[in-house]
Amino acid sequence: MTIKTQTKDLGVSEGIANFAGSFGLSIGQNGCAGIYPAMLAVMVAPAAGVDPTSFSFIITLILVVMISSFGIAGVGGGATFAALIVLSVMNLPIAIVGLLISVEPLIDMGRTALNVSGAITAGVLTSKATDEFNHEVYKQPDIVEA
Repeated sequence: MTIKTQTKDLGVSEGIANFAGSFGLSIGQNGCAGIYPAMLAVMVAPAAGVDPTSFSFIITLILVVMISSFGIAGVGGGATFAALIVLSVMNLPIAIVGLLISVEPLIDMGRTALNVSGAITAGVLTSKATDEFNHEVYKQPDIVEA
């Protein structure tokens, strides 16, 4: 659906849409592998006696999240494992992840929406940067069905 939306509704070329869509499924998961583990680490840090606003904590967190995000699978629950990796590397308690399991499906919907919108945005921006963007399709008044 991501590729169809990019090509039929937004005017992105087929090649760029395929690349952005597949890239978004593997390494471009900014919601699951980026924001969620970082947000969780910042929330847990004060309970462990760590100042989450310190420069060293923020830089370390950014590096850990960047490196750990490369291996996160694009499946349901993948963000939980990403959070476990980040929390354990940062020497923060991982028990908090167990408390969030009950609301995990709700949180996962938001993360998935962020991942999909990121992949679509990457496709549109790349298409515009390479001059392969179809402005007529983008400006069409109605959305194309199937």
